[in-house]
Amino acid sequence: MRIPCVDAGLISPLVQLLNSKDQEVLLQTGRALGNICYDSHEGRSAVDQAGGAQIVIDRLRSLCSRTDPASEKLLTVFCGMLMNYSNENDSLQAQLINMGVIPTLVTLLGIHCHNAALTEMCLVAFGNLAELESSKEQFASTNIAEELVRLFKKQVEHDKREMIFEVLAPLAENDAIKLQLVEAGLVECLLEIVQEKVNSDKEDDIAELKTASDLMVLLLLGDESMQKLFEGGKGNVFQRVLSWIPSNNHQLQLAGALAIANFARNDGNCIHMVDNGIVEKLMDLLDRHVEDGNVTVQHAALSALRNLAIPVVNKAKMLSAGVTETVLKFLKSEMPPVQFKLLGTLRMLIDAQAEAAEQLGKNVKLVERLVEWCEAKDHAGVMGESNRLLSALIRHSKSKDVIKAIVQSGGIKHLVTMATSEHVIMQNEALVALALIAALELGTAEKDLESAKLVQILHRLLADERSAPEIKYNSMVLTCALMGSESLHKEVQDLAFLDVVSKLRSHENKSVAQQASLTEQRLTVES
Repeated sequence: MRIPCVDAGLISPLVQLLNSKDQEVLLQTGRALGNICYDSHEGRSAVDQAGGAQIVIDRLRSLCSRTDPASEKLLTVFCGMLMNYSNENDSLQAQLINMGVIPTLVTLLGIHCHNAALTEMCLVAFGNLAELESSKEQFASTNIAEELVRLFKKQVEHDKREMIFEVLAPLAENDAIKLQLVEAGLVECLLEIVQEKVNSDKEDDIAELKTASDLMVLLLLGDESMQKLFEGGKGNVFQRVLSWIPSNNHQLQLAGALAIANFARNDGNCIHMVDNGIVEKLMDLLDRHVEDGNVTVQHAALSALRNLAIPVVNKAKMLSAGVTETVLKFLKSEMPPVQFKLLGTLRMLIDAQAEAAEQLGKNVKLVERLVEWCEAKDHAGVMGESNRLLSALIRHSKSKDVIKAIVQSGGIKHLVTMATSEHVIMQNEALVALALIAALELGTAEKDLESAKLVQILHRLLADERSAPEIKYNSMVLTCALMGSESLHKEVQDLAFLDVVSKLRSHENKSVAQQASLTEQRLTVES
């Protein structure tokens, strides 16, 4: 019957009746419009076109502070209409937000939190609207965090808590709201749930434990909320999260490792955590997941170790703790997310650590695996990280043995390809590594460099006006280093490098211009 009501033109006169001062008329009109709107896009659109949505919001606003039974009946009807509206398309949701529906419903929730029906309707509407990015700023300007946490603390039933979780999760994606939720005491509620449910095998309890711990990790993604909870590494929340890592519960192990990865987002936190034994806890956790382990736990623990390895002062400490040995146990993993984090962790650890880079670079199994992953075209992240680690092994070790191992494993062609990457940082890393190869082991790598068409690539990089100054500079350094090979020298001559290089003497970058003069002299002498 809904569409016939719309077609019969009933909507406009009904919307006009919403302006009535007679409470009974308002109640029945609201019910009629609510029924027409329920589960009907046509009904909701017609009411909106007649200006009904704005009138309903205004009516709610004017009735919000009233707690008498008659007013609460009206509020329930009008709130039900808005709940239906909030389930519409993005366009209508955006209109509701612009009309001020969010602060109106937050105020309503605060005053009428004793009313189960009104509370539930507000939560459904919040859940629908919170998915819209434009709603977050308006939510952040209200006291929604306090109201939701206050409501959450009162709930004992799983279904009611789940409804609140469904609102909290999308809202907590906003950094300002993250901090508000932390300040409102949500974290303490979440920790309490974890403690209550950790040993339960009931399906609902397991689900609630996961939701609570996931939300906890999400709150730590905000810089301010994370730092507030870290409290210099002495905070109760940080200590509780640490206790999750040695747990036998996979969900808590995962959440604990992800939390550490989130805490490890600045040098100060990382240094404190490494000095206080976090690395050993993560290594123990990884050891428990080597054989047929939980992939998400492996990924999370490796993420945490990678972040912890970023500060310079942590690298030697982590290397002496045996992190590389633990990480290398996962070389056989066939899971791209684990491979990606493994590679990133090793690359961070060997940065400016010559001895560690040489030791890893002489590990034939590692180098062969890297060369294999350099061809993982279906997984760009793994492919990119493999190339970067190959380059890093050479750049940080400056070792002939490492270069020989990489040449023998077929890694040269991948470094040459890396020099053509769309990312300048990767191009640069490749060129520096190739220059070291040319300077230290040109004879060993000569054939591979030739078959990979390195000289043609260098010519293209120097001739391309879009190449960054550092790319041009390092391309010329590498070109000079190749002059020691007769066959590569001939390729340079045949491609008329002198013409390209001479033009770079007037380059706006002084380093490029100076290197162009030096390279031109070298090419002239060698010609």
